[in-house]
Order: sequence, then C-alpha cells, then structure tokens
Amino acid sequence: MSGAGSPEISVDGTGLDIVIVAGRWHDVITDGLIAGATRVLEESGARHSLVRVPGSFELPVACKVALDNGADAVVALGVIIRGGTPHFEYVSAAATDGLTRVALDAGKPVGFGVLTLDDEQQGLDRVGLPGSKEDKGAEAAAAAIATAQLLQKLRGYSFD
Repeated sequence: MSGAGSPEISVDGTGLDIVIVAGRWHDVITDGLIAGATRVLEESGARHSLVRVPGSFELPVACKVALDNGADAVVALGVIIRGGTPHFEYVSAAATDGLTRVALDAGKPVGFGVLTLDDEQQGLDRVGLPGSKEDKGAEAAAAAIATAQLLQKLRGYSFD
C-alpha cells in the first residue's frame, strides 16, 4: 500500500456504513485519493457513499454531519499545497484539529487522508496513480474500517 515499513492491513467492512468526504480542490490528486479509498471500501464489503466539499477546510463539518447521521466511519480526503503565504499552515491546522475533534466528539473513526504538500508532484506520488509510490486514499479507508472494527469490539468487551 505505502512506503517501506507501512503495514498491510486486511479489513472486513461488512455491515459498516462509511462516507467518503472529499474536497473538490485539486481534482487530479483528490480523484486519485477517492479511487484508492473506494477500491478498499468495495473490496472490504462496506456500504459507502461519497460527498464533496469545496476544500479541506470544510472537511470537519461535513464529516461531523455524516457521523451524526449514522455513518459508522468517515474517510476525509483533501489536498493542501504550500504557497507563499501562511494560508497553508492555517488550513492544515484547521483541518487536522477539526477532524481530530470530530472523531473524539463522535467516538467514531475518521480515516485521515488529507495530504499536506510542498508541490503537486508530491501529491501525484502519494495517490495510487500509475507510478505512485503510495496510496494514501486506500490507507485512510483501511484505517477507518480497522478502527471501526476495533471500536465495535471494545464497546462489546467486558472489563470485569
């Protein structure tokens, strides 16, 4: 799936409802992320849907609504490319902090597939396109499923 040392995760998403929430900004990279996530969700047997938001800044609120409306997990996908202003740092922090808050508040998984990049080529190398070294959309989907499975087990576990 990814670079050296990353685990291969086999997941069974049967019975899970998962929403992919993806930014519209930089469609070549984002579409690659969506393709990887969709492939993993389909192979796992999870029911899934896709919603699009304008950019990475809007991911947390859409993920929160999806989880509040019954999704077992969400996969948040977006692209933030460094520019010549502090905007990169603001949006990166807002998206990361917001998605963390959503996961903690909902008690449900948020598969994190927001790429923070110095340039477009870094993104193309990480989205599972032909010639890519990594597939971050697939990794985010696998992590969401694996965490949903774990949380289901923990909720049914007796610590007595």
